[in-house]
Amino acid sequence: MPASLNRRQFLTTSLAASGAALVHAESRSTASAAEQAHAEIWQRFIDPYGIMIDFADLDGRVSLPTPEECRDGKPNALGWWSPIENGAMFNGLYLEAALHRWQRTGSEKDADQARRLMKGLLLLNSISEVKGFVGRGVSTDGKSHYPMGSNDQTLPWFLGLWRYWKSTLATAEEKKQIRQHMEETALEIIRLGWQMPAEAPFHKRGSFRGHHFEEVARMLFTLKMLHTLTGEQRWLELYEEELANRGGEHQLTKLEITEKGMVFFYAKTHNWTSCTAVGALRGLWEMEADAKRKEAYRKGLIASASLAAESLSLTKQFDPADSSTFVMDWRVMNVDWKPQKTEQEAQELALRQLKPFMKLAPRRGRETALVREPTAASWIVTLSPDVEQVRKSLPALHQVIAHYDYTRLYYSQFFWSEMTWERLQRLGL
Repeated sequence: MPASLNRRQFLTTSLAASGAALVHAESRSTASAAEQAHAEIWQRFIDPYGIMIDFADLDGRVSLPTPEECRDGKPNALGWWSPIENGAMFNGLYLEAALHRWQRTGSEKDADQARRLMKGLLLLNSISEVKGFVGRGVSTDGKSHYPMGSNDQTLPWFLGLWRYWKSTLATAEEKKQIRQHMEETALEIIRLGWQMPAEAPFHKRGSFRGHHFEEVARMLFTLKMLHTLTGEQRWLELYEEELANRGGEHQLTKLEITEKGMVFFYAKTHNWTSCTAVGALRGLWEMEADAKRKEAYRKGLIASASLAAESLSLTKQFDPADSSTFVMDWRVMNVDWKPQKTEQEAQELALRQLKPFMKLAPRRGRETALVREPTAASWIVTLSPDVEQVRKSLPALHQVIAHYDYTRLYYSQFFWSEMTWERLQRLGL
C-alpha cells in the first residue's frame, strides 16, 4: 500500500470551491454535529488496519511513516508529531463510543466498526517480538512501528479491550483472545516493575507505579480488571494490597488518592492525557462491590468532572472558520533529526522539533489547545456517576459538541465529542 492514502469516500469540494459561510454551531443540532464527527472519523482517520491516526488532510490524504523511517526513528523514536503517534490510546478510548453507538442502534455497520477497532488494538499488541509491547500505530506495511509505546498508550489499550470483552458484542472466541492478550501483557508489565515494554535499545518506557492520581488509577484498574477477567484470587490480593499502599507528598493511601480525583501537574490543563486515568477510575467504580471503595471512586469521579468542567469554555475561543496554516509534511522536522539511543535523547529531540514546527503550522496548536482539551474534558464530565452534576453542565456540553465544523479539522482529536454524545444518550440527556 502506498504511503499516501485517501480514506475519505467523498470530497468536501463545496467548501473549497465556493468558500461558503459555515453554519454556526448555535443554529444546528447537537445530534447532527455528533453525526458529522462520527462520519469524519470513519472517512478520514481510521486506517486500513482499524487504527485511528492523528491527522489527515481535509480530503483524507496522509503520508504515513515508511518502515525505514520507523526503524530509524524519524522524526523521532517516540513517533511524536507523526500521523501514527496515538493509535493505541485513541482506539482504546474511542472503542467505548463505538460500543455505545452499536448498543443504541443495533446496526450491523456499527457492530463492524466496533469490531474493527478491537482488532486494531490486538494488532498493536502483535507487531513486535518484544513480549507485552503495545505499539502506537503501524506503517504502510501494517506491521512496522516506532520502538516505544507509553503508559498513556497502554492503559487505554487495556480499557478499550476490557469494555469490548464485557460487551454482548464479543464472541466466545474473541473473549478468549482478548483475555490472552491482556493477561500476557499485564504479566510482562508487572515483571518489569510496572514499566511498559519497549524495543531495543530503549527496552522500557513509562510506568504505572507511583502515587500520582494517574499512576494510581492505572495500576488499580489493571489489577481489578485482571481479577474480573480471570477470577484468580492473586489479583484481588494484589489489588487490596495496593489500595492500602501509602506514598506521595502527603503520604496518602492509593484509595485516598483516587478519592481526590484528577490533578493537573505538567501543564495548566491536560484533560486529553488525564482522561485515560479518569476512564480507569470509572472502570473501577463499575467493577467495585465494596461500598467504601465504591464511594471513594464516586467522589473521585465527581471531583474529576468538576475540574474538567472548567475547561469546557475553551471551545468558545476556537473560530470554526479559522484558516490558519496546517503543514501536512511532518518530515520537515527531520532537519533536526539525529540517531537516538535512549528515551531521554528521543524526548529531547522531539521537543526540539516541535517549536519550529509549531511556527510553520500554527493550526496545530489551535486544534490541540482549543479542540482537543475541551472535547476531552467534556467526556470526563460525562463519566461522573452523579447525573445531576452532568445535567448542570449540559448546555456547555452541547456547545462543545455543536461548535466545531468537523469537516475542517485536521486532527482526529475531536473524537471525544462523539464519546460525550453517546454517554449523554445513555443518560437520556
